[in-house]
Amino acid sequence: MKYSREVKTALLAITAIVILIFGYSFLKGENLLDNSRTFYAVYSDVEGLSPSSEVTINGLKVGQITGIDFLNDSGDLLVTFTVKNDFKFSKNSEAQIYGGSIIGGKSLAIVPKYDAKMGIAKSGDTLKGDKEEGIMELVNDRLTPLQNKLEGTIVSADSMLTAITEILDDSTRNNIRGTFRNLDATVSSFKVTADELQGIVKGNSEKLDRTFTNLDEMSSNFNKFSDTLSNMNINKITGDLEKVIADFEGISNKLNSKEGTAGKLINDDAVYNNLDRATKQLEELLQDIKLNPKRYVHFSVFGKKSGEYEEPKDSLK
Repeated sequence: MKYSREVKTALLAITAIVILIFGYSFLKGENLLDNSRTFYAVYSDVEGLSPSSEVTINGLKVGQITGIDFLNDSGDLLVTFTVKNDFKFSKNSEAQIYGGSIIGGKSLAIVPKYDAKMGIAKSGDTLKGDKEEGIMELVNDRLTPLQNKLEGTIVSADSMLTAITEILDDSTRNNIRGTFRNLDATVSSFKVTADELQGIVKGNSEKLDRTFTNLDEMSSNFNKFSDTLSNMNINKITGDLEKVIADFEGISNKLNSKEGTAGKLINDDAVYNNLDRATKQLEELLQDIKLNPKRYVHFSVFGKKSGEYEEPKDSLK
């Protein structure tokens, strides 16, 4: 059976149109032969989500984004996506935008819920839209406080440098240079002094050795003396001293209590007065014997009586 040229041209045109429609749908992420369910979700910001992005459930690709359009004048966006017909979930499941990195785009994940009371989601239903915080948002959240602190630190450092610049004027810098020069001279002087001390030590090393030897001998003698003291009966010596002190204390108490001759001589005024008077009388008697010995010693060959007593003119009374 032969076909005319017109039939062949028509068939070729129809085939080209079909291929064009399928190719265009494929490029748009649509499959005309696919019986997947279509769902919708509304977002205020899709954060880079684009048509043909994949739709996943628990990490498994189950569909793709087929369209993103403005929903109203306020700028809300309506996302249309497909899900394979062999996976069931309830109407209160969420469509969550996730992912996104420097080199990768966003994707849409179905967070399935299995609530029999809400019923199974059907093609044409609108799911609750949600967004997961991506890596860029996390980085921004972490870097923002760090950026604020860094900016504050830079401002503080700048203020500190400005203050230091104001303080370190020409006069102050010259003073600091002079201080370091004086410090260098002081260190040099210490070095000279250290060299002189080293020379003195070297010149008197023998004397120093003898001195340390003598100190060592003195230490040995002190150790021996300490051993001697430790061997002495300190308790006996202390007891003897306490006994002597007690004896002296008893004698002192007796002297103060007017007991005995010594106590009476020390404390009795009458005894002192009698002794003083007796001493004076004895002195007068000795003076009188010296001046008038004949009055007390009589010696006569012929038995002549002595004259009457005459009081001496130089009497002590």
